[in-house]
Amino acid sequence: MRILLISGISGSGKSVALNVVEDAGFYCVDNLPPSLLPELITTLVGEGIESAAMAIDSRSAHLLTSLPDTISALRQDRHEVKILFLTASTESLVARFSETRRSHPLSHRLQRNVGTDRLSLTECIQEEREMVAEIQALAHVIDTSNLSANKLREWVKDIIQIQHAPLTLMFESFAFKIGVPLDADFVFDVRMLPNPYYDLELRALTGRDEPVVTYLKSQDMALDLYEDIRKFIEKWLPLFKKDNRSYLTVAIGCTGGQHRSVFMVEHLASYFRDKEQVLVRHRRLEQIHH
Repeated sequence: MRILLISGISGSGKSVALNVVEDAGFYCVDNLPPSLLPELITTLVGEGIESAAMAIDSRSAHLLTSLPDTISALRQDRHEVKILFLTASTESLVARFSETRRSHPLSHRLQRNVGTDRLSLTECIQEEREMVAEIQALAHVIDTSNLSANKLREWVKDIIQIQHAPLTLMFESFAFKIGVPLDADFVFDVRMLPNPYYDLELRALTGRDEPVVTYLKSQDMALDLYEDIRKFIEKWLPLFKKDNRSYLTVAIGCTGGQHRSVFMVEHLASYFRDKEQVLVRHRRLEQIHH
């Protein structure tokens, strides 16, 4: 059976992700206690269901310690198990809870060590991060900070369309002026390269446009940096595969996330696409276009 476990921080978009997966034909269960997962899978297999998704998060925090062993057992039974973890910056989460006027799911369960006052929203978010850290370490992470719901839906669709790939290599560009994405496994800084932004003919273009590509390819340091990053990934990627990682996210940043980082991501993705399952994301471009 194809199994997708969806977890993450409250307010990061788990409901959006679960709805996308359900629309794609998965049998979906929200807030499933991890201890019930093997029994549920056995039942669904008996009913002929081939794809299922379960949301598992801090609402079942006291049961999460058994989840890694449960996942290993399911994989040994030849089930395809993937984990999707959604997160966001604390600032983004606070803004979302304020907009919806909802309380954090843990606010009524957690109290301070002294007294009976409930924890603040920021404190609840921090406590939740610690509760689900072990799941995050096993998962493909999506940072939904500054990400629209429509773009999140698109990214989740990309993920569930991937089947039977031992590892998916994710390249994403970003803007340092906005912040380093929380979902990055490796971060490379390309701000030392000449910036097309200062050429008025190139300013409005992106690293996917031919004039910008031609400009950066004419810079020896850009080609040297590309080779260094490519060789680094090629050297260490086999070890990540041996570690049973399903995803590896390589984030490349420049100042505005429009030219240099986009160029580098596109060219690395083009090289590795012939050898690996590859996905590409351009965080700043997607924010500009929406």
